[in-house]
Amino acid sequence: MGFIATMSSKGQLTIPKDVRDELKLATGTQLYISVRDGELVARPKNRNIADLAGILGTPTVGAGAAIEDLDEAIGEALAEDDKRIVREWNDLHGKKT
Repeated sequence: MGFIATMSSKGQLTIPKDVRDELKLATGTQLYISVRDGELVARPKNRNIADLAGILGTPTVGAGAAIEDLDEAIGEALAEDDKRIVREWNDLHGKKT
């Protein structure tokens, strides 16, 4: 089911209460806004890293990664995110990559 929202002169949208309730959006919730295939997409950033603790279960004994492995994984994730941002920017501005 879709809802109608009207943009104010300042570019602000009011998210309908039913949507706020369903997504558990509170005052001050940040949204990640992007454009995908000509449509506005908004994803709430309402998860705290502490909320994710334990969702994969208890780690096995000796499980873990060396700091170097973590640095490499973070670097790869940042590089992929950078590529995504450039791709979205280019798509938004009609540039070819």
